[in-house]
Formats: sequence, structure tokens, C-alpha cells
Amino acid sequence: MATFITRLDQPGSGPRIAVKDLIDVIGVPTTAGCKALARIAAPATRDAACMAGARAADAAIVGKANLHELAFGASGVNEWYGTPVNPLDPALLPGGSSSGSAVAVAEGSADIGYGTDTGGSVRVPAAFCGLAGLKTTFGRISLNGVWPLAPSLDTVGPIAADVADLIAGMVLLEPGFAVAHSPAARIGRLRPPSDDLDPRVDAAVDAVLRASGLEVVELGPVDWADALRYAYELIGSEAAAVDADLMTDRDGISDQVMAFLEFGAAVTADQLRAGREYQIRWKALFAEFFGRVEAIALPTVPFFPPPLAEAEQHDFTQFTAPVNLAGLPALALPIRSEDRLPASIQLIGPANGEEMLLATGALLESAAGATSGDAAVLA
Repeated sequence: MATFITRLDQPGSGPRIAVKDLIDVIGVPTTAGCKALARIAAPATRDAACMAGARAADAAIVGKANLHELAFGASGVNEWYGTPVNPLDPALLPGGSSSGSAVAVAEGSADIGYGTDTGGSVRVPAAFCGLAGLKTTFGRISLNGVWPLAPSLDTVGPIAADVADLIAGMVLLEPGFAVAHSPAARIGRLRPPSDDLDPRVDAAVDAVLRASGLEVVELGPVDWADALRYAYELIGSEAAAVDADLMTDRDGISDQVMAFLEFGAAVTADQLRAGREYQIRWKALFAEFFGRVEAIALPTVPFFPPPLAEAEQHDFTQFTAPVNLAGLPALALPIRSEDRLPASIQLIGPANGEEMLLATGALLESAAGATSGDAAVLA
């Protein structure tokens, strides 16, 4: 079954949870969707730290969800365990790397999907499957017991059908979590350049912001291309270090992921140093933005989910990975568009601003749902 690598159906009275197979569940091997790791993985001796809230709430653990191999890719394709089927259209990519977690929610197998996000791996599959997803602030949710991709950028976050269920997911990941009383009042609109930007996606983002009644200000151009390049170099270098032993099993890693790892292994010390120096400036830029606005809006992905045959033809994380470089939280929400498929708006918040982001997301859902006939209302 492509949605899950290991189906568990562990009973519980709480929400049904699909757990990305990077996250340890006691008694089950963690494969990271990779044949090379599956060959040597032993059953986990304890749950990952981020599972504690779900266990305390007696959540039903549906299974270990499939993913893009080693979490290193955002199409969601997995040649070892099959590609999870996008419930919006089986001919389209589900997005990744948390593909199985998103599909489990979209198909109704789970109420909440636990995913990880290093460059967009919660937000991209949420966008492609018409769901809500939350990339948390770097360091907010423990990564103990989570197979890493790039340890300095990795995060754990929930995927759900709507903001209310995202909040329920955050309560499980961080017991005691509660949304802010007030949403953001002033939104900065960011417009990164992209040759792939579908004007219907951009128009949908603008229209839902208009429908919300929030004040929107244009932030002007930023050096997005350099931020994206440095993010990819840092992710690649750290992934190659994490998975160096697995790379010796060339028959156990797909050609695409091996190519990504080899790219990372070729990143030089000078490139890494330049990336870390740039990261400081990038974080300072966002700190300046958050002196002017409370949240920042842009598309989650600049295009609609492509056909399965185009898995290696697109840069899926071009609008998400720079957010990881800044270490900031980001919320992806589905919005209707002029296409038959939903687009997705991405809201970026200041560090540890998840409460405010989710309050703002709830406002967007409410405002857009009451605006029939607008060019963009939430799906």
C-alpha cells in the first residue's frame, strides 16, 4: 500500500495519526523510505520524543507513512515502496517529502499526519493534496528519534484538513499549545521571482488576502535566488554527511536521490562558510520585515501539482526552502483558484509565531468561506 510503509492500526480513543517513516515508533523499524536503510534498520527501542503528546492523548497510530526517499526530494515519488496516490487526481504528484502523511489525511485514513520539513516537505504535499500544513520554528519541536536530513534545518510539523485540526496536531506535538487571541493585522506580500509562476496561483493568493480584510503591504524584491542556492547547498552537504554510510549501498538508493547526495558531498568548505554567513544576513532581513508587518504571504508552490511523469522536471521547493534557511514557522493553506485544483497560500511568521499564524489562518478560512464568487476562497 503506497500510503504506508508499515500499517499499524494501533487503537486509541484520540485522533488517528499517520507518522512519517522518519519518526521512530517503538517496535517498528524506521526506513526513511530507503531500501538501503531498511536492510539494516532494527525495530525502534523507544518512540521519538515528538510522539509523547500523542501517546498521552491515547492517539490511534494508523501507521508509518511513506515518503520521498530519505526525505531528500519534494515530488513524493518513491521507487521502493510506491508513490502515494494524490486523492485530488491520481495522475498528479502528491508532493513530498511527507507524501504519505499528506495522502493519509486527504484520503481519510488519518486525522493528522506527522511530517518533517527541511526545505518544504510538510508544505509542498499539503499544497498538492489540498490540505493545511505547518512548518514549525526550527528547534521548537524535538528531533530526538527523527532520522535527519539536514540537522541544522530539520523541523517536525502537522498536516491536516484544516486549521482546527492543525491546532489539534500542535497540541499533540506540544501539549499545552493554544492559538493566539489575535491574528496578524498587517500582512507583507512577498513576490519571489520564478519562471514557473502560474499567474492563477499568484492571483488566488492576492484575492484571498483581499477577502480577509487584513491590511496588506508590498515588501519589494529580495535576494531570493541566492537564499535558495545556499539553502540547497546546506541541505545537500548535511544530508551527504548524515547518509554517508548508506551511500556505499548503491543498489539501495534510487538514482535521483543518489545524485542529490553526490551534489551535497561536492559542496566545499568555502561554500558552506559562505552559506552560514549568508544565513545570518537572511535572518536579519526577516527580522527587519517583522518590524513592519506581523506575517508574510506568498504562494506555497508557484504552480499546481504536475503529472507523475514530471517528477524530475520542477523545482518544487523554490518558495519554501528559503524559509527554512531563516528558521521561521510557515503555514500552508489551500485556496480555490481559477483552475480545477486548489492553489496554496504560505504565511510566514516570526520565530515561535505559530500561535499567531494559526489564528491568522483561521481568520482566512472564515473570511474566504463567506466570500462566495471571489476569485480565491479556501477549498
